[in-house]
Amino acid sequence: SLLELDGYQVVAEEDGRRGVESILRENPDVALVDIGLPELDGYGVAREIRSSPANEDVYLVALTGYGQQKDHAAVLAAGFDEHLVKPVNMDELTRVLTLPRRPK
Repeated sequence: SLLELDGYQVVAEEDGRRGVESILRENPDVALVDIGLPELDGYGVAREIRSSPANEDVYLVALTGYGQQKDHAAVLAAGFDEHLVKPVNMDELTRVLTLPRRPK
């Protein structure tokens, strides 16, 4: 809701499988992906999205309650670009959303 109030177009899905389908269909600039999703966890979402070069321009941001170094390493290994620890600081989220992107 806060992102929509800031003018972002938001598409939300309830599980990882639908999340992958939505990312492939919508081709967003940024995808915020919770790690603890049903059906397919966030790591699986990232691996599926990154399995095709056509999806390399989607900026994947992991949202997780775990912030240790091993968690950060696992997020990056799965194909995420950023790792945000919940509860997410809005200033940090804004920073991530406004980072320069590669042209599509």
